[in-house]
Amino acid sequence: MRLTLVSETTQTFRTTLAATGGNNVGIVVPDDVVAAFGRGKRVPVSVTIDGTHTFAGSIASMGGRFLVSFNAATRAATGRGAGDEVDVRLDLDDAPRTAEVPASLQTALDADPAASAAWSALSPSKQKAHALSVSSAKTDETRERRLASVLETLLE
Repeated sequence: MRLTLVSETTQTFRTTLAATGGNNVGIVVPDDVVAAFGRGKRVPVSVTIDGTHTFAGSIASMGGRFLVSFNAATRAATGRGAGDEVDVRLDLDDAPRTAEVPASLQTALDADPAASAAWSALSPSKQKAHALSVSSAKTDETRERRLASVLETLLE
């Protein structure tokens, strides 16, 4: 693994993508990189692979090592997978992470303060998953059913 410590906000290194169980793949982040950010064990970052594909992620401690998830969409976009060597650039990303909320879900949240508070307490990735569930419905019936399910989950 080649490591270049660029600054407290940008780190670059070369690594091999690691299979992390099942179909999951991750970018193993060297301990020195995590320490250089000075943000603890969970660091929000903008990840650039081979200088061409950039996505938002977070460094997290998983199974005794630091990883950034390399999901199926990213694997498809980069043509890379477990066992492939990649050049990685990590930039500290302090921008707020928000999910685009479908109008029907936003209306329901605005009408129910308890659901809205529960929504605000969710991580951006959980918000995105719920929003996608509603927005990806192909029929009105499915959209309404999913919306009801999201609201029920929020109010549990």
